[in-house]
Amino acid sequence: MALKEYEFGFGRTTQKVMLPEEHILDVLEGNPVPACDVEKATIDCMRHPIGGKPLQETVSKGDKVCIICADITRTWNHSNQFVIYIVNELNLAGIPDEDICILFAQGTHREQTPEEDIVVVGEEVAKRIKMYQHHSLNKDELVHVGDTKLGTPVWLNKHAVEADKIIVVDGITTHLFAGYGGGRKLILPGVAGDETIQINHCHALGEKFGSGINPKTRSTLLDDNPVSDDMQEASDMVKPCFLVHSVTNSEGKICRMVGGDPYEAWLEGTKEVYKIQKVPYTEKCDVCFACAGGYPKDVSLYQGCKCYDPSDVVTKEGGIIIAIMEASDIHEPPAYLGSFKYETEADMEKALREHFTIPFFVAFNLFCMTHRYHIILVTRPENFEEVKKTNQTPVGTVAEAWELAQKILKEEGKEDYTITLCPHCASIVPFKD
Repeated sequence: MALKEYEFGFGRTTQKVMLPEEHILDVLEGNPVPACDVEKATIDCMRHPIGGKPLQETVSKGDKVCIICADITRTWNHSNQFVIYIVNELNLAGIPDEDICILFAQGTHREQTPEEDIVVVGEEVAKRIKMYQHHSLNKDELVHVGDTKLGTPVWLNKHAVEADKIIVVDGITTHLFAGYGGGRKLILPGVAGDETIQINHCHALGEKFGSGINPKTRSTLLDDNPVSDDMQEASDMVKPCFLVHSVTNSEGKICRMVGGDPYEAWLEGTKEVYKIQKVPYTEKCDVCFACAGGYPKDVSLYQGCKCYDPSDVVTKEGGIIIAIMEASDIHEPPAYLGSFKYETEADMEKALREHFTIPFFVAFNLFCMTHRYHIILVTRPENFEEVKKTNQTPVGTVAEAWELAQKILKEEGKEDYTITLCPHCASIVPFKD
């Protein structure tokens, strides 16, 4: 049996494991696209935009401009590399620093530290531009701007509502139930009130009890996706004037910048992401190594959960998923781990429908998967007790996970098993060729 060494990201480090090469079915990575010159690409996307006028022609001297920027949980977008060019472009348009503010699109996430602010926007921007944290539960910060067709009351941060012009800044990748991230998500949930967010996200469940997750609200799905459509309608209520988003390659480096109309430029970006992340798989496997991709994608179980969706696609029912995430901030958000307290899927779905929250939904998605697969989670030893609550089996290394997987395979009498490796699981969209 020929063994080959494979390496996976784990926080800011890596872990290695020796696997039998003849059992490897697929190694799924995004399609190779070279990194770009970020400064040039950012300036080009603002001066030659998609679906609208250049940024300098979109704003006017005297405008108060609010840059809504994705928060610390989205640092994979490398916003600290390009926000400075947006600020400088506004300066060239006659908008001085004092007429610009940055509002972090935290949704229901916690407030950032000053150090994290710098990580998100860069040191120069943090020194020059006033910055605001968004608090979804603070009604004093919120303004009601209308209701959507689905009945979602849209409460948004006053700094965004009161601005003359809004620019949305993030990166684009697939999203568990909104289809894709970025774009309209900077408004809802980004700077929306807690009630608005929860009502919108409740559409990720099927219409009737027992139907579980709404099949229209899955990764890459945009047509007739009620969560995404509702978000877009809320965004249209405040009419962001411009979008600047990054697209990253399979190595996590910026390979393209899209800018322009907040919908058209974003939609073009989603198509680019699909081209990069769409990868064919041979057949469903018995064992899937699903790595979130290292820091910051595995900073918490909540953020790292994005690795489960591709593994769900490529693994046989009843198979083994080895999820790999350090989860250095395992308790963020606190409500996530607190959701794993139900004996059955029916009990959990009933409670979720009575009080929908995003962490609760993400927990429900995983809880359902743990009843269809053996899920082994490679994480920090200090996380083990918390991980056990999620119905996953915790181990400290990928090598230990493989040893446990082999025991399960032996008990099930599977000798001719297959293995699929997903080293950057959050950056691929597997499809059957």
